[in-house]
Amino acid sequence: MSIETKPICRGRHRNPWTWVPSLYFAEGIPYLMVMTIATIMYKKLGLNNEEIALYTSWLYLPWVIKPLWSPIVDIVRTKRWWIVAMEFLIGVTLAGVALTIRAPHFVQYTLAFFWLMAFSSATHDIAADGFYMIALDSNKQSLFVGIRSTFYRISMIAGQGLTLILAGTLEYSLDNEPMAWTYTMAIVALTFIALFIYHTLFLPKAENYLQKSSADTGKANNLSFLCIFKKFFSKRGVWIAIAFMLLYRFPEALLTKIAPLFLIDKANAGGLGLSTSAVGVAQGTVGVIGLTLGGILGGIAASKGGLRRWLWPMVWAITLPDIIYVFLSILLPSNILIISAAIFIEQFGYGFGFTAYMLFMLYFCQSCPEEGSGSQTSHYAICTGFMALSMMLPGMFAGYLQQWLGYTWFFALVMLCCLLTIFVARIVNIDPDFGKKH
Repeated sequence: MSIETKPICRGRHRNPWTWVPSLYFAEGIPYLMVMTIATIMYKKLGLNNEEIALYTSWLYLPWVIKPLWSPIVDIVRTKRWWIVAMEFLIGVTLAGVALTIRAPHFVQYTLAFFWLMAFSSATHDIAADGFYMIALDSNKQSLFVGIRSTFYRISMIAGQGLTLILAGTLEYSLDNEPMAWTYTMAIVALTFIALFIYHTLFLPKAENYLQKSSADTGKANNLSFLCIFKKFFSKRGVWIAIAFMLLYRFPEALLTKIAPLFLIDKANAGGLGLSTSAVGVAQGTVGVIGLTLGGILGGIAASKGGLRRWLWPMVWAITLPDIIYVFLSILLPSNILIISAAIFIEQFGYGFGFTAYMLFMLYFCQSCPEEGSGSQTSHYAICTGFMALSMMLPGMFAGYLQQWLGYTWFFALVMLCCLLTIFVARIVNIDPDFGKKH
């Protein structure tokens, strides 16, 4: 039995400027709350690096297993319903974090809310990307792809930079870190509830509710779902591809989890002793700008010469700048301009080098065109699961390694792990013409 959906015309005719920017701004905020802000918040509330890295790395899990429940978003209700429902739930979980920061056993309570936030955010990602394709025709999809990317980057600056600057300002004025973080998370929660209300009112109704089908349809969907995984793991070179997806960013996965803790830790603990606001400026604003510019330049370069030509420059870009943290941990500079410049360089290199990773996933999913676009889309979702896993696993033991080695030797170990990036880049086989502009 087939499932049919008929778009509502007034949904398609609503001006995309009224919802595309806000939708992708909303997509970035909870991810940053879970991945970055939680790390810094727990540091300021007294947890040690080993605990922080282990607990917050587990929060990647929803993005790792996201492909397993993405069909549910396609089958149950509409993507619009999922978007507004998840935004409401994210707003509630942000409020839950704010209300439990000063409670006894606050770590368990806040982690529970962050877990729920992570699952809601991953589901919101699925629904938002699917809705974008349904609500816009192919011409407008192409027109607004840069807009959605831009507003996602703006959300990164707001989610990291402005949130940390706000928290740091409140820490200074209130002289009470738990209270400052309570107010900070409450303000973010109110902001997200406002986004939920806005999208409830202005998000176009571009699809009807999916009609529930018989048990036979559900069985067919399950079989199709299993076939997708079977085809993925039957692809030629799949294990080399998985090794590339898991190990290419291994050094960066270690670094990303510890870098903000290094910036905040006092000098007697081997850190730079920056305030929360200073971290918001250096990493959350200047670093994000560097990351964005690196990604833009990487995309332009790859479009002209192809992935194979630019693979090795991108490998060097994502690995060599990591040595900056070795020097920072030895010299311990206090000048915020020097620190910000160093972070900009490292993040610019990461943005440029990460382009190769994203293009490789596209290449691997498109390497068998006879499978059809549906399989390619599903296979790309599986690849994004491995992408999240590549950050989750190293991050889980990064805190233990840092506590054992100290910051300088930990960053030296990160440089040694760059050999893994070089190794997997050496063993992959890429079509010389992939990614070139014809």
